[in-house]
Amino acid sequence: MTNGHLEDLLRDWLPRQRWFAGKDRGAGSVRIVSRRELHDTEPVLLHLLVEVDQSTPVAPVPTLDSPSGSKFVTYQVLLGVRSELPAQLEHAVVGSVEGLGVVYEATHDHELMQRVLSWVHDDAEVEGIFFRREPGAELDVAAASLVLGGEQSNTSVVFGEQSIFKLFRIIVPGTNPDLEITRALTEAGNQHVAAVHGWIEADVDGTRSTLGLLQEFLRSGTDGWALALTSVRDLFAEGDLHAEEVGGDFAAESERLGMATADVHTAMAQTLATGTADKAVMADLASAMQTRLDAATASVPSLAAHAPAISAVFERLSRRGEPAALQRVHGDYHLGQVMRTDSGWVLLDFEGEPGAPIEARAALSSPLRDIAGMLRSFDYASHYLLADHAGPAQLEYRATEWAERNRDAFCVGYAKAAGRDPREDDLLLRAFELDKAVYEVVYEARNRPDWVRIPLGSIERLLAA
Repeated sequence: MTNGHLEDLLRDWLPRQRWFAGKDRGAGSVRIVSRRELHDTEPVLLHLLVEVDQSTPVAPVPTLDSPSGSKFVTYQVLLGVRSELPAQLEHAVVGSVEGLGVVYEATHDHELMQRVLSWVHDDAEVEGIFFRREPGAELDVAAASLVLGGEQSNTSVVFGEQSIFKLFRIIVPGTNPDLEITRALTEAGNQHVAAVHGWIEADVDGTRSTLGLLQEFLRSGTDGWALALTSVRDLFAEGDLHAEEVGGDFAAESERLGMATADVHTAMAQTLATGTADKAVMADLASAMQTRLDAATASVPSLAAHAPAISAVFERLSRRGEPAALQRVHGDYHLGQVMRTDSGWVLLDFEGEPGAPIEARAALSSPLRDIAGMLRSFDYASHYLLADHAGPAQLEYRATEWAERNRDAFCVGYAKAAGRDPREDDLLLRAFELDKAVYEVVYEARNRPDWVRIPLGSIERLLAA
């Protein structure tokens, strides 16, 4: 099977995958830059790194890490090849090659995934790919595998009730922060992360780079976003009651989440690099925020009315003389990145912005950036059920009340564990929140126009506070 055959199949298949970035742009060209045959008898297992031309036809959405997009994106693909495909794998078909058989997405093949797990268990090296087991981790190599659904930028495969394997789809050279940070916290004994069981790496462009991460599977875990939405639904069902009067009040959990977040931030500061932002660093941060605001305002005219007031906050930040502590942070923190387990809250996915350079994702920042991300997430959770239509004034009021109650509770919990309320640094926290809300305005305008009112409403409240 030539690379040309595979590239033709992938050109049509890749844009249909939920983890493919920029589905609106498609795959202009597809080129296999690395091909490894990890298992050469049926079922065959192929490991590919595929470079896709995803030229951006419009100005890219400004991100918190980088104001611009990249033309070429490298994806990791695992393919199986069988002469005849079992019925249970028909949904995973990529295509057929005459004389060779059927090509399919290998993560759905129990036999191939158990082989991958065995390689991790054995600390094996296969065709230049290094499979590593965390010292002391116990793996059940006979465990059945299951691919998780949902909208994710990676692919997650659960092995029994013990481990979950994250296959990173967008590959950039270097050690993925998710591995670096989670492993450091695992070795430090932190209970608010899913322990590392192993990982996969290989040389990409001459740099040892992370391809996958194996972690403890949180059997009893429930997604934070789902729990928050349940609370909001309970509130809306009792529209004449205040948030604290409803059985599904979420504030106690928000406070516990704040404490867990502070505990993880403290552990990261103790085990990883730290620094200090002086006036010049603050000025650079404010300048980057202003650049993103200018690009967003040009893209979404409805933001223009708020731009002067937002700029005034960024201008104040640029003149700030007080230094700020810097450290490693989560980088993409929200309710969808945490899980409530029987033993408490657990933080997940320290990967940062997928596709951004490793150095940008690993850069030191203020922990207030993470706090701002979670505060924005409370706002989204409270208004999510009203996003497609303007709800009754009473529900709109209750949604805002729910958000404020849980934002406050989160900060109270954080202060209990960290010894300092993040709201004491109002200027920096407000600037981070506004920066994130500006990004959200652009994203919603392009993808869900009816939802623009959520971040715009948040901006109005932030500026009025």
